[in-house]
Amino acid sequence: MRVVIAEDAVLLRAGVTRLLADEGIETVAAVDNGDELLGAVLEHRPDLAIVDVRMPPTFTDEGLRAALAARKEVPGLPVLVLSQYVEESYAVELLSGGAGGVGYLLKERVADVADFLDAVRRVANGGTAIDPDVIAQLMARGRRNPLDALTARESEVLGLMAQGLSNTAIANSLVVSHGAVEKHIGNIFAKLGLEASAEEHRRVRAVLTYLGR
Repeated sequence: MRVVIAEDAVLLRAGVTRLLADEGIETVAAVDNGDELLGAVLEHRPDLAIVDVRMPPTFTDEGLRAALAARKEVPGLPVLVLSQYVEESYAVELLSGGAGGVGYLLKERVADVADFLDAVRRVANGGTAIDPDVIAQLMARGRRNPLDALTARESEVLGLMAQGLSNTAIANSLVVSHGAVEKHIGNIFAKLGLEASAEEHRRVRAVLTYLGR
């Protein structure tokens, strides 16, 4: 088996590489950021990518976004996410893709090397390996109303958006600056999980979410 590892913690990266080597699993590339992960996958076409979620430069979700990009470039690429965090929106996208070969394990809950290696092989062979805590968080996410995450002011701004008001009209109505309205709308998009897309209008999707509450 040939593996690409994307992990910014050098000791963990080296440790996983050594662990896999002891089992006869070759690490063809070990990188510390999302951009290099995508490049390594395209160059080596590995049997599995083991990916951390938060990596440089912003330490938010670079790894998971790079993994999704890699699966688009190399359909069916098995990806095992190994992270301290559940990045819910991207995790749902990764896990709901319909294809196998997906795993999401939480680092602090990997208590047994044999179990980890079993997950590596299972995901590489097209199976799944999902930590129960990840499943629980995603199920809880599914039960939550995303509008509950909005502040009172953000809800007010979204309500005015639903009335068809422009940003300028919203700013005048709330007696705030145009920049403040743009900031609130940016927060609304982020909290509703509305990513920038050429195919869909985020403002319309936000309003539809509001109207469907």
